[in-house]
Amino acid sequence: MRYLLLFLLVTTLIISCNSSKKEILESHQYTNDLVHESSPYLLQHAHNPVNWKAWNETTLAEAKKEEKLMIISVGYSACHWCHVMEKESFEDSTVAAVMNANFINIKVDREERPDVDQIYINAVQLMTGSAGWPLNVITLPDGRPVWGGTYFKKDDWIKALEKMQEVYNDEPQKLFDYADRLEDGIKSMDLITLNTDDLDISNYSLTNSLSTWQKSFDGKHGGYNRAPKFMMPNNFEFLLRHAYQNNDQAILDQVLLTLDNIAYGGVYDHIGGGFARYSTDLKWHIPHFEKMLYDNAQLVSLYSHAYMITKKPLYQQVVFETLEYIKREMTHKEGAFYSSLDADSETIHGELEEGAYYTYTKDELKPLLGEDFSLFSEYYNINNYGKWEKDSYVLIRKKSDAEISEEFSISIEDIQNKKQKWKNILLPHRNKRPQPRLDDKTLTSWNGLMIKGYVDAYKAFQKKEYLDAALKSAHFIANQQLQESGALFHSFKDGKSTINGYLEDYAAVIDAYIALHEVTLDQQWINKANALAEYSYSYFFDTEKSMFYFTSKEDQKLVTRNIEYRDNVIPASNSIMAKNLYVLSHHFDNQKYEETAKQMLKNILPEMETYPSGFSNWLDLLANYQSKYYEIVTVGENALEKTSEINSYYIPNKLVAGSISENNKFPLLNLRFIEDETLIYICVNNTCKLPESDTQKALKTFIKTN
Repeated sequence: MRYLLLFLLVTTLIISCNSSKKEILESHQYTNDLVHESSPYLLQHAHNPVNWKAWNETTLAEAKKEEKLMIISVGYSACHWCHVMEKESFEDSTVAAVMNANFINIKVDREERPDVDQIYINAVQLMTGSAGWPLNVITLPDGRPVWGGTYFKKDDWIKALEKMQEVYNDEPQKLFDYADRLEDGIKSMDLITLNTDDLDISNYSLTNSLSTWQKSFDGKHGGYNRAPKFMMPNNFEFLLRHAYQNNDQAILDQVLLTLDNIAYGGVYDHIGGGFARYSTDLKWHIPHFEKMLYDNAQLVSLYSHAYMITKKPLYQQVVFETLEYIKREMTHKEGAFYSSLDADSETIHGELEEGAYYTYTKDELKPLLGEDFSLFSEYYNINNYGKWEKDSYVLIRKKSDAEISEEFSISIEDIQNKKQKWKNILLPHRNKRPQPRLDDKTLTSWNGLMIKGYVDAYKAFQKKEYLDAALKSAHFIANQQLQESGALFHSFKDGKSTINGYLEDYAAVIDAYIALHEVTLDQQWINKANALAEYSYSYFFDTEKSMFYFTSKEDQKLVTRNIEYRDNVIPASNSIMAKNLYVLSHHFDNQKYEETAKQMLKNILPEMETYPSGFSNWLDLLANYQSKYYEIVTVGENALEKTSEINSYYIPNKLVAGSISENNKFPLLNLRFIEDETLIYICVNNTCKLPESDTQKALKTFIKTN
């Protein structure tokens, strides 16, 4: 053990940015097995001198047969430091010689294989106290980790590899003993036990948890009082709901402050729309410039919900511009959505530079904007406040349109017209620059999030094109990613669906299909959601813990089979699934679903109390038990129109169902169709009010009791 600790060379760089790999030339000095892969990230390494192999049974069997240590290097296409290490080490023939001589070298795209990533990131977390990407781990031939870290400089990397090989040659038992202890630690990290305590969930107090949570808020810039700053949309979804339902003005103010400053900040693309992944500073100014589909999907939902409450034009603008960006740059012709855009792109000097595509100089802007340059500079802070590095500026706002209007004696309407004019000038100008690299693989789970984003935007703004986009992607998943067996594929690239789906795929798609049913009243979507839930029980459910494993029982066995339950930048697959089961239990009068959802929530309550921000999606489920949860069912010829009106209101504690024709197959619709009438039924705990034909009257009654 002391040998490992002595030579543990680790940094705490958990930031992740964007690819800096140069364009692949037609001929190459080196080619490795990754040339046969479809992942853009793996293909970027296909011509390294390192003899990289993909993670598969053949590679793992080779390591066991040759009794070699494995290097497992995990990253993704939008990871800046992954590509820094590639340039410094993996493209270096000296480093490659060391790696090739002694190790089986495996490259993993964490977005394709989140199961593999989670095992080894947990291991590095245990070994070093922190983890991130690039993730570099040395394992025994059987795959059990014995050493790891994140980014390493070239010389440190070589020394570490040589020392680990020396220990393996001279004292291998030390590594085997350490692997045994570490394996136990990995298995305990996501250990969930069945909570058999008799808990009154409906009266479970959140006072202490919320008080602790509020202490971390940044009262000046919004978000949390730390840098880097991640947007954490599911945190603010719950806080928005809690503030709205409990008349908590302090928390509502914090949520809206956060949304305003994110929308004003450099993390938002003021010219092309969409959000970068996170801010490196407290004021949301300088992002790591990569754009991830999952961030944009969730933020569309969040801003749509905030608009429903506030009717702020800023939030509408953010949603419209972000979805225009998704349509323009992130959508496949078949309706699927791509994964990410890189941060790095070429400068005028042909060098790769982070943010080069998105930043501007004064000398560049002045001739483009002419007499508007002064107003533009004040609006987007082409000054010391907006300065980044060298002579470059990242656009950032700190004044509202009303403040600019008063200061410059210009109407709000004129400001809006000028902003559109500026975008019409700068976007084509920017598009002449070398474009950031697109990771054009489609991930089923992230597509589920994006479908949900489009549906939430459709509810708020009633733009048919948003519903059309959601439906097109939903049909793509149903036709391309859903197999006859009922299983989902995880990835799609170049016309081919690959990788058996993970729990995150089922959870996100079920959630998306439930959302689609609520705006279309098309029974196929709720039926598909139910079928996927039943499949999840068969292949992912742990009956002893009443939780779902991340991987299917048909998947290859790893060091451990983990249960993902902590919410992060994306809600945990188990928290999404628990909410799905809660909703589906109402639709299908399914006691199994209801009992499972409740037990899952009880299982995580002890940890949730001490770290509420890591369980915000679970807290959203808890809120369903702590307030009236409404079934709003509309049946009749005009059901769709009335449902659209209902959906335009922010009502987080409800499900929506309905039918335009007689349908006795579903419990919520049974015996509710009356010829020549369209009636709205509002029910709580199997108790219903008298049906109402007037939507506004139904809503008025509902809102009064909400």
